[in-house]
Amino acid sequence: MKQATIVSGKGGTGKTTITASFAALARRVVVADCDVDAAVLHLLLDPQVVTEQEFKGSRLASIDTARCVECGLCQRACRFDAIRGLEIDPVLCEGCGVCAYVCPVGAISLRERIAGRLYISETRFGPMSHARLYATEANSGKLVALVRHEARRLADREGLGLILADGPPGIGCPVIASLTGADIAIIVTEPTMSGFHDLRRALSLAHHFKMTSSVIVNVWDINQENTRRISQFCEQEGIKVLARIPFDPKVTEAMVAGKPVVEYSPDCMASAEIRVAWDGARDLLGVSSGRRE
Repeated sequence: MKQATIVSGKGGTGKTTITASFAALARRVVVADCDVDAAVLHLLLDPQVVTEQEFKGSRLASIDTARCVECGLCQRACRFDAIRGLEIDPVLCEGCGVCAYVCPVGAISLRERIAGRLYISETRFGPMSHARLYATEANSGKLVALVRHEARRLADREGLGLILADGPPGIGCPVIASLTGADIAIIVTEPTMSGFHDLRRALSLAHHFKMTSSVIVNVWDINQENTRRISQFCEQEGIKVLARIPFDPKVTEAMVAGKPVVEYSPDCMASAEIRVAWDGARDLLGVSSGRRE
């Protein structure tokens, strides 16, 4: 089983557009949306939910008012200002447990709270594992790991040899959870100074995990000089640039239509270059299709 994770150093570079198009080109593949904090891949793949389950993340402190002696120790110990008298703010509470530790009468307990939902769905391109983290909730890295676990289970069940994961942006805990154990990292960037800076951070993270990395430059023609700098940097570092995708209004039209651009407009400029990127990704992975070989 091979796993490719598509990530970006910052949000809005087009990784979800590319992931959806790769799924369409693979025809039968397991898809995992690991961007649980802002999941949008379902908008392009129109998944039909088969099963769903609750995800319990961080804990929430609760005060037993009948036992509380109102000594104020918990309020003074809380570094998140979550305690006001006998009330605990569920948004500010981090579930660290220090309030329960310092309480002299054992009036504070910690309970798990439902932080999101995990979904197993079917798309026209294959099964999909995805999730939604509720607003203000933490432990998104733990939920990403669960999404990937379910994706591997789906691949085993369906006899599919490839998992495509749409990863979160940045270099934080959710990104680490989406990259660990994957075979290749495909980093999508744009030719801006901030995009170049964030690309190098993402490549550094992938290098830390000793992963094979590759790069896609999206909307390369909006700044050809920066694209040249990115290409030179990748050549010096021995990193393959899979494709340089031009600005194409058909991409926006496809998003509005809720379809991958290679499906919506297979002959447009962006689709042609995305197919080049897909061929390069398959070469790196050593697969010819989503089927297990």
